[in-house]
Amino acid sequence: MDERDELHKTVLAEEAVSALNIQSEGFYIDATFGRGGHSRAILSELGVEGHLLALDRDPEAIEAAQQLATQDLRLVVGKTQFGQMENVIAAQRIQGKVNGVLFDLGVSSPQLDDPDRGFSFMRDGPLDMRMDSDNGQSAADWVNTAAQEEIADVLYQFGEERHSRRIARAIVNARKAQKVTRTLQLAEIVKAAHPAWERDKHPATRSFQAIRIHVNDELGELKKALVVAVNNLAIGGRLVVISFHSLEDRMVKQFIADCSRGDKYPRGLPIKAAQLAPTLKKIGKATRPSVREVAENPRARSAVIRVAEKLQTEKVMAI
Repeated sequence: MDERDELHKTVLAEEAVSALNIQSEGFYIDATFGRGGHSRAILSELGVEGHLLALDRDPEAIEAAQQLATQDLRLVVGKTQFGQMENVIAAQRIQGKVNGVLFDLGVSSPQLDDPDRGFSFMRDGPLDMRMDSDNGQSAADWVNTAAQEEIADVLYQFGEERHSRRIARAIVNARKAQKVTRTLQLAEIVKAAHPAWERDKHPATRSFQAIRIHVNDELGELKKALVVAVNNLAIGGRLVVISFHSLEDRMVKQFIADCSRGDKYPRGLPIKAAQLAPTLKKIGKATRPSVREVAENPRARSAVIRVAEKLQTEKVMAI
């Protein structure tokens, strides 16, 4: 195991496993294996007849999962992005039979700490940012080809960056002289475009988040994943989501709220009662890490966990 993996600390591990309400012979999905902290915790609660499907789009995470699977036959591994989860679930023949699905969203510590992955504005490396480094457009490809207006929109929409237009203009001006290919190169461009009074925290934080979300279509993939997860839960199954920024958390919160209200149809339509009834029940309130956990693992400070339980078999439509 890589030294970075050993240093990785799983966020809200106890809370997540408790929220899943694990049945010893149940079938569970860890939709974001990462380095396996949550999967190991789930396996420790499962009986000999229980099963866990571990998914990830990151090749390094899949390698780590496969190593764990050689030690525990209850674990099955699948490489996929959220939008393709349905195919893996179908291949395992567990549609509608899943007792719990866990999502731990965002970037893992090993990804952040590896400069070659290009996620960090604190370490120099190639400007990549892809969760699956074998597929898709890298951050460098996008930054060097996107129109100024598109860059500004992405920074504003996915990073909630107030100075998005100013930063976008600086990026376009910089790439005219030299292609933007390195993380620290982009970080310096963003930093120079920021007002001095904003420098109480690193000014590249929001821009790097926004570009990463865009390159990986994280919010689009999450939309698909939430629907797939709920539609494949058994009645009484749990949906557990750990998010790390407000855009993800708002989406999860709204999805659970919508599914907990039931669908609204005009009177007189020939609609089945099941289509009017709620699909999910919210379990408890959103939970954040304890002061102690944040002290031991500062990257946990923005985490929030939300939980819901499946009430009926009627499928949720796309959101």
